[in-house]
Amino acid sequence: MIRLDHLAIPVRGSARSRDWYTYNLGFEVEIEIPDRKTVGLKDEVGFTLFLEESAGEVSPSCKFALQVDDVESKYRQLSARGLKFDKAPQKLFWGYGAELRDPDGYLLYLWDERSMREKGT
Repeated sequence: MIRLDHLAIPVRGSARSRDWYTYNLGFEVEIEIPDRKTVGLKDEVGFTLFLEESAGEVSPSCKFALQVDDVESKYRQLSARGLKFDKAPQKLFWGYGAELRDPDGYLLYLWDERSMREKGT
């Protein structure tokens, strides 16, 4: 068996990114390493996203597809908190979902199984 278990990305502020991912997307803090300005955030199935504070410029180099329970509901919830979406839930080249950016500009695709199956093809 092979599965992706951890991913590390550079961020401008590890505490700011930690707060954004935990508050908006429900990630849980798994580990914090203050002297390295690094935070490990775990999702519901055990995947860990490491946020490593960078002294230099941060150039978002990857995109994340995040499965949610209901993309329409998550869109309404996050929009009500003031988050701006690049794209509201709709049919996109990758299927049905919504797109937004985290504080460092990483593009996040939000999707759910039902909407993807019913509207994504």
